[in-house]
Amino acid sequence: MPEMPMADVTMRTEKRSVAGNSVLAAIAITSLKILVGITTGSLGILSEAAHSGLDLVAAIVTLLSVRVSDMPADAEHQYGHGKVENFSAFIETGLLLLTCVWIISEGIKRLFFKTVEIEPSVWAFVVMGASIVVDTWRSRALGRIAEKYDSQALEADALHFSTDVWSSSVVILGLLLVMLGRAYRIVWLRDADPVAALVVAGIVMHVSSRLARKTVDALLDAAPAGVRNQIIDAVARVDGVIEVDRVRIRRAGNRYFADVAVGLARNVTFQHSGHVAEAVTAAVQRVLPDADVTVNSVPRADRRENLFDQIRAVATRHNLNVHDVSVQDLHGRLHVEQHLELDERLTLKDAHDRVTALEAEMREDVPEISSILTHIESEPATIEAGDEIVRDAALERRLKAIAAEFPEVLDMHEVRIKRVRGRLYVSCHCTFSDDLPLSRVHDVQTDLEGRFKQDSPELFRVLIHPEPLTDNRR
Repeated sequence: MPEMPMADVTMRTEKRSVAGNSVLAAIAITSLKILVGITTGSLGILSEAAHSGLDLVAAIVTLLSVRVSDMPADAEHQYGHGKVENFSAFIETGLLLLTCVWIISEGIKRLFFKTVEIEPSVWAFVVMGASIVVDTWRSRALGRIAEKYDSQALEADALHFSTDVWSSSVVILGLLLVMLGRAYRIVWLRDADPVAALVVAGIVMHVSSRLARKTVDALLDAAPAGVRNQIIDAVARVDGVIEVDRVRIRRAGNRYFADVAVGLARNVTFQHSGHVAEAVTAAVQRVLPDADVTVNSVPRADRRENLFDQIRAVATRHNLNVHDVSVQDLHGRLHVEQHLELDERLTLKDAHDRVTALEAEMREDVPEISSILTHIESEPATIEAGDEIVRDAALERRLKAIAAEFPEVLDMHEVRIKRVRGRLYVSCHCTFSDDLPLSRVHDVQTDLEGRFKQDSPELFRVLIHPEPLTDNRR
């Protein structure tokens, strides 16, 4: 198993440490609240004890979830275990709602159906004050780590304990009002405690609704608001992307996964499409840092395609490469001539059948074409064993003299003559003017090759490499 990066080790340690401290604090606070709540008979304190008891369960669930969620992906969980944190937050939401049901039920009973005498004590205020201090500390600690590592489970815990601070303050206020009512014989203030408990329930329900929306969205793979449009805009600006076909986003724990389909020109090479995919990934990660991005490229016809592009696109569709494509307009009818390389191990019948099918598809895709003539060439599939380089000064002088007849050829050098399977191969470098059009360079090369073979019929193949004058001067 590969060694875990140090940053991941640090993250796991900090998350587990803060979650473990939260459990210990929850045990202490819950125990004290239960003890004081039973002693005083305060529904406000008992509701807080129930709230803290469920918070303890939630803290334990959170601790377990962060221990599991940071485990790496495996064969059964290809997206990792991050969803455990989202599920943990969902469980905490359910526990909070159960707390609210009990508090509201008991509060209504004490307001309208039965009377419970409250006995506020110094210990009640001490415990609730201590609870506020502890909850403030652990809420900030959890919030800091949750924000640092984008942990939804720790964020839910931090949210719980931040509301505990307010709800504990409301309970203290309720006890103070009960004491005030007794001191000044204000009868209606005896209901301050159950009213305070209902306020606590209202706070918890408000927090639960916010948490519920976040956890349900995460579990249902809802995309963050506005992020999809940001990704579409960023990807659409990537050079080479014709259209953004699909963007799907899902979250597992603190990790986002993005599935993006983009339209690329159908005649781009596989290697170029890989470069575009890397640029698309970078664009998505600028919106969602560290996101796991999958890019699927879809071939599309570019509006800027010309007739030659359309012909090559059909060949590319079959993983074939056509070259030396020429098109003639004869009395309003287009005639195409092209060269196509096929595996030299094919039989003539197989090669001809492939070409016939390819030509038919080209005419179907480009109806303007009247006829197609394909020159079939063999694509080498084996490495040829060559013999020694032949030194033939007389042949070299003759070839240079022929090249000198072409005014466009400024220089001819690096002439090499090889013998391969008993046949002569000639290669050379020719210098041309920098601003000479490539079409003219090609024509001169073709004429030179013909003249060389005419002068020396023993030549089997001629290869001319053109160079600009500035490059030759270096």
